Amino acid sequence: MEGSLLEIRDLKTYFFTEAGVVRAIENASVDVKPKETIGLVGESGSGKTVTALSTLRIIPRPGRIVGGSIKFEGSDVLAMSEEEMRKLRGPKMAMVFQDPSSSLNPVYTVEKQLDDILMLHRNLTKREASERAQYLLELVGIPEPHTRLKAYPHELSGGMKQRIAIARALSCEPTLLFADEPTTNLDVTVQAQVLELMKKLQRDLGMSMVMITHDMGIIADMTERVTIMYAGRVMEAADTKMAFHDPRHPYAEALLAAVPRVDQRKILEVIPGNIPNLIEPPSGCVFHPRCKYAKQICIDTVPLLEEADRGHLVACLRWKELHLKGV
Repeated sequence: MEGSLLEIRDLKTYFFTEAGVVRAIENASVDVKPKETIGLVGESGSGKTVTALSTLRIIPRPGRIVGGSIKFEGSDVLAMSEEEMRKLRGPKMAMVFQDPSSSLNPVYTVEKQLDDILMLHRNLTKREASERAQYLLELVGIPEPHTRLKAYPHELSGGMKQRIAIARALSCEPTLLFADEPTTNLDVTVQAQVLELMKKLQRDLGMSMVMITHDMGIIADMTERVTIMYAGRVMEAADTKMAFHDPRHPYAEALLAAVPRVDQRKILEVIPGNIPNLIEPPSGCVFHPRCKYAKQICIDTVPLLEEADRGHLVACLRWKELHLKGV
């Protein structure tokens, strides 16, 4: 996509396990423009988080990128040395992980964890780093930041730990932020506060953001464009409003049918079955075992991602003849 900040093309990330090769990402393509928020949405196991980890090149073993390309600000991420990647992570690309309790180090204070990053990447003195750390806690809405800096993660609530995780990710003012299920395990009130905070920070700091979630409600509220993933493949990509009002892929329709609405009563539909085994994925379209519209061609042929409308991409062999329901 012209003018993209991040351009992922035909990415393949596999995990080489004793049970076999897990094809976690198979030919996925994603674009992020400057200063925009996009969504990566799909059920657990769809490949959303692995796409982000691949971009940052922090895939845990035995995972490995085996194909495709990743370009950030025009530079080839996969060709960079590890030293170059260390300079990219933090100042340019950062990530808020799903569980702040596991991503924050339990044996160090909040101040220590923020200071180390600031001293390494921003070349600040200890005093400058501590002042900056206090400012970051103020930025993310933590009361009495000077006191919280001296606290250990276990002394803080889930919502406060998530705000600190966000502050840490923003400490070097990255150009691109990945937010991986940032409201998981938080109560509803705190969820709303964290999402509103992230929306404000994205706007105020002028950064791009990739919101990773399975919640279509968050996608509707937070994003301008959405990429829908299933079993490591991109099923559909479009402007968020278009994806909601005029879905072209049966999986997108099924996700929307499962979203509760506060403004109307409706029976929520369940998507039958589960994400397939990615060691031996189904033939043809990987969604065909769960798709109510599937025909023999869906079993025999792998659909390619093609343009249904301008900027609206879909990987479905039957999209031209289907009339799917949106919201």
